[in-house]
Amino acid sequence: MDAEKLVAVYVKIRDAKAVKTKELEDTIKDLDDQLDAIEQELLEICKVTGQDGGKTSAGSFTRSVKTRYWTSDWESMYKFILGHQVPELLERRIAQSNFKEFLKDNPDLLPEGVNVESKYSITVRRSSN
Repeated sequence: MDAEKLVAVYVKIRDAKAVKTKELEDTIKDLDDQLDAIEQELLEICKVTGQDGGKTSAGSFTRSVKTRYWTSDWESMYKFILGHQVPELLERRIAQSNFKEFLKDNPDLLPEGVNVESKYSITVRRSSN
């Protein structure tokens, strides 16, 4: 196969995919905005009636509380976690770039149970012509 033709087709497909992705993202944003407006109206109904939901012929709705936690001070959070021995407060995933750097500096310190997968990939850039 001819690399020039393959790259040209690749760029053309990538551009078409980007257009479709943008169109879909715009459509989804519009739908999400509509859903958010309806949710606000349903929350207002719950507030006014003092109920946590209701049933209709089209379906039911339930009001619930969702709570999120985050920190703006990771140094203090790490100290807290270490001080109270509660590593389960963190999610179970490895920070990829940090771990890569750690292994680069410590190639003999791969913890038990850590899996490594490396594979080749291709990066295609558009011609500057």
